Amino acid sequence: MYEGVNASDGIGIGIASVAVEPDLSYTPHAPEDAEQEKARYQAALDAFCEKTKTQAERMKVTVGEKESEIMSGHITMATDPFMVSEINDRIEKHECSEQALDEVCDMFYSMFDASDEIIIRERCADVQDLRSGIKAKLLGKEVIDLSTLPVNTIVVVSDLTPSMTATIDKENVAGIVTETGGRTSHSAIIARALEIPAVLSVPDACKVINNGDTVVVNGTKGTVHTNPSKAELSAYQAAAEAAAEAKAALEAYRGKPTCTADGIDKLLVANIGNPDDATGAAEHDAEGVGLFRSEFLFMDAKELPSEDDQFAAYQKVALRMKDKPVIIRTLDVGGDKEIPYLNLQKEDNPFMGFRAVRYCLNNPEQYKVQLRALLRASAFGDVKIMLPLVTCLDEVREAKALVEECKGELRREGVQFNEDIEVGTMIETPAASLIADDLAKECSFFSIGTNDLIGYTMCADRGNDRVRYLYSVYNPAVLRSIQRIVTCGNDAGIMVGMCGEAAADPLLIPMLISFGLGEFSVSAPSILRTRKIISQWTKDEADQLAWDVMQLKTAEEVQEALTKAAK
Repeated sequence: MYEGVNASDGIGIGIASVAVEPDLSYTPHAPEDAEQEKARYQAALDAFCEKTKTQAERMKVTVGEKESEIMSGHITMATDPFMVSEINDRIEKHECSEQALDEVCDMFYSMFDASDEIIIRERCADVQDLRSGIKAKLLGKEVIDLSTLPVNTIVVVSDLTPSMTATIDKENVAGIVTETGGRTSHSAIIARALEIPAVLSVPDACKVINNGDTVVVNGTKGTVHTNPSKAELSAYQAAAEAAAEAKAALEAYRGKPTCTADGIDKLLVANIGNPDDATGAAEHDAEGVGLFRSEFLFMDAKELPSEDDQFAAYQKVALRMKDKPVIIRTLDVGGDKEIPYLNLQKEDNPFMGFRAVRYCLNNPEQYKVQLRALLRASAFGDVKIMLPLVTCLDEVREAKALVEECKGELRREGVQFNEDIEVGTMIETPAASLIADDLAKECSFFSIGTNDLIGYTMCADRGNDRVRYLYSVYNPAVLRSIQRIVTCGNDAGIMVGMCGEAAADPLLIPMLISFGLGEFSVSAPSILRTRKIISQWTKDEADQLAWDVMQLKTAEEVQEALTKAAK
């Protein structure tokens, strides 16, 4: 049994195919004619771009537009004027194309690898991917093609690059195992979009797994089992079949109202990252959008998106969701989300630094561009504005004053918007939790961001292996904080939702019902399962369980009690 990163849920059983990368070694040499060498590089670059463009178009059809943009990003990076210029300069200094490419890619790799942010570091994989693609063209080699694998194949590869993933036929690949990569890598994103179980970062996977081995990939637990016994294999097959049947049975909840067993209505909405995700949310039967992470509009751009660009994106989501609520979080930059053109200063502790609403309020003219776009979009649907990382009342009041300023401007310009647009906050810091009673009087709604709330409450970085044991929503300190936030919101008569991953946690859902949570915002694929679990509990049952659990003293005791009570 091997352990790795659980990158894509599900159990996949099949025969291992260990993908061997082509030998891209070469002997550095000085070209006789620099102009001819530059032309050779340009020809290889053109061929790479043409192939990548084809892969992107295929991926757009087979996976999705967002994932297709990962491939298009490779073309953008490879044809970046700075990158091309650097390579040509090296060729003119008597380096061959392969060497010039390697050196420039090494430079980009080092730059990304030195970042404190995981998301930026994982762009190293994109650099390696385009390096291999262009170098293969220069050397006349073919990179790994996963389009012709037989059915029930478990792909085992050192690094599953986006270009490899683009060639995968999901009908034939039962699972993916790699030696590198994390949950936020592009490969993980695509694997989840394809719904292929995947475990990444399994040490020496290509050495310990052989071609032809029977392999079980448990993408939920992050384990890989090779050549299991007949009894073990039967157990895995039964588990996989049960999971498939359970998934199919969830279709019975499509189109049904979201309510507890005793008829208390809840709102079940989706978290999305870009306007196109709204289509997936609607297809998974979401009752609205509980979190639209608007920062991805900024992260995917080379310069600050204009008011019209932002308006178009917000309007698209509003129209797609029709009259259903759409909560849009204003720019949450900083922390692990770096936007180069904003030129944010490096900080020793960016997660507690100049980020999110702090940055926005210090750049009011830039913030007003987003607020005006949000107000304009509110004329086309039930758009709500949500402020991230609030820690004090002044931040809410200052942001609301800017909203009112924007309303005045739009009125004078004769632009339509919803005069009664709701402004709420994410509650994701201990400070916000402690003043939730006061914040509730200033806000139209709360949305609990459990990912950060856990981290800040427990002072534990979930990416730090040494303190990860503290990062648990089951910790009594976190549960008491959640209970307090919901109570304060309900006492003030405002809607309280949750947009962190905990909202879809089957063990936690009865606790959230008991606390009085009104809205559950989850990933689109979790919609039907969450609706099912909510429907299995009455308020009285949830209250009894919550009373018992809130007497417990440790996260382990809480998790054990919730596991025993799970339906």
